[in-house]
Amino acid sequence: MDWKEKKKSSLSQLMTYAGGHKKLTILGCTLSGVSAVLAMAPYICIWFVARGVFSSLTNLSSARGLIQYGWIALWLAAASLLIYFAALMCTHLAAFRTAKNMRQSAAEHLVDVPLGYFTANQSGRLRKIIDDNAGMTETLLAHQLPDLVGAVVTPVAAIVLLFVFDWRMGLICLVPIVIAVVLLIRMMGGKNARFFSRYQKAIENLSAEATEYVRGIPVVKVFQQTVYSFKTFYSSIMSYRDLASDYAMSCRNPMTGFTTVLNGTFLLLIPAGMLLCGVASSGWAVLIDLLFYILFTPMCALMMMRIMYASEAKMQADEAVRKLEEIMSISPMEEPSEPKVPLNAGIEFQEVTYTYPEAAVPALSKISFRIPEKTTVALVGPSGSGKSTAASLIPRFWDVQEGSVLVGGMDVRRLSSKALMNQVAFVFQDTRLFKTSLFENIRAARPDATREQVLAAAYSAQCKDLLEKLPDGLDTVIGTKGIYLSGGECQRIALARAILKDAPIIVLDEATAFADPENEALIQKAFETLTKGKTVLMIAHRLSTIQNADLILVFKNGKIAERGKHHELLLLTFIGTFCELNLYV
Repeated sequence: MDWKEKKKSSLSQLMTYAGGHKKLTILGCTLSGVSAVLAMAPYICIWFVARGVFSSLTNLSSARGLIQYGWIALWLAAASLLIYFAALMCTHLAAFRTAKNMRQSAAEHLVDVPLGYFTANQSGRLRKIIDDNAGMTETLLAHQLPDLVGAVVTPVAAIVLLFVFDWRMGLICLVPIVIAVVLLIRMMGGKNARFFSRYQKAIENLSAEATEYVRGIPVVKVFQQTVYSFKTFYSSIMSYRDLASDYAMSCRNPMTGFTTVLNGTFLLLIPAGMLLCGVASSGWAVLIDLLFYILFTPMCALMMMRIMYASEAKMQADEAVRKLEEIMSISPMEEPSEPKVPLNAGIEFQEVTYTYPEAAVPALSKISFRIPEKTTVALVGPSGSGKSTAASLIPRFWDVQEGSVLVGGMDVRRLSSKALMNQVAFVFQDTRLFKTSLFENIRAARPDATREQVLAAAYSAQCKDLLEKLPDGLDTVIGTKGIYLSGGECQRIALARAILKDAPIIVLDEATAFADPENEALIQKAFETLTKGKTVLMIAHRLSTIQNADLILVFKNGKIAERGKHHELLLLTFIGTFCELNLYV
């Protein structure tokens, strides 16, 4: 599906996801309409019974035949319930399959989007969009949509019935319904029409900031701070409060009027009916009609309530589909029609410029450098200088807008994603481990690896002491029974992954950032095994990590400010400092 070609309604998009189960949704809605019509039939039977009773007051024996109307009403009510049950069975099956297809389509699409998309979007947010929003559509398709069809069919039949027996009382019953519709449009339209969009954004922000606040609680306690220390969290709480309060207050008057009008029909109907009974030539006939309207009017109120709830569900589904569309509209990473094979493990940047989506300033501006095969180049510089951006362009986390990134003499955009991933191994600053055994965590780099190969990689990554202290060694499951690893220990597991993968190119992004001195020493030993005979791109701040690099590139504001070996840069720094001091002599 090309999401850019045509913007469909949310219901049309949901029907697209339903696939072959679309017919079940249509059948369920049709049955719901039939059930709604049958649900009104007992009221007609009650009218016939009432008319027969009043006409038989002088001869009660003639009223015995009226019992058949009771049986007809019973069977019609039972048929209405059974048909409604069948309708819900159809819509539930279709709703569950539609939600499943939505989740599956989004998950399959995410596999093909650039890897950088996942660094810019938190996994919790993506899970909420895919899982929770797909779940929101279940309520609409399973319950609210068939109820809405029934609620739409009912007024047509109801209006006919309202005017069949006594058009005057029918008109009196219709007036509150019209007023209720006007109030419903006022409540659901205007600025409230986009409420659920703003509500979902507020919930997402609140969830993300709450997570960060919980993570920072130790810092808050140590320094005796309050929630105001996390201004963004406090701000998100206040924004959510204001949004919910504004919506509630904007709906207060329309909702009060809506409920009052629907429940106040009798305030007009009964006096009008009594007046008509007094002036009519046949007061008993008018009284029978009034009895019908008294019994039938609550059904009209229930119909309007169903329309209101269905409208809310429709707004939620619109927002759910829109959120999912945001994911589906992300262009997948383009695969070359004729993929090339890298000639070696060298890396080269040629006049590369890259600007992040919606950013005003380029993260990288016309940078060029070369990393010969089996050499180590370190990228240093302040935060936001473009180091990590440059590293992320090698495995195509993002694609450059100008220039080209070459691996093995070939533009990375001309390599298949599989061939490119086979060339590169990563160790990130933020290491992510699965909630499974250490064995499976390490073997994720090479699923066909044997236990002996995994164990050898773990030992090469200096994980021997870690395995010895854990209760089940390599088979210990992380995240259960209170078993968690420190930042430095997680980095060593990540290094074991990279060692097991044995790729010719290694990208290290702040691999020692969260390591204590003891873990850093072990990680440095693991580096020796990991980087031996490999092409290495290293991003680091610590001197101990980069001083042996073959070349150091100093990034500043998206450009390479200086380049050279460690001692050369130290000499340049010394000369620059000396010159500055002379200016003040």
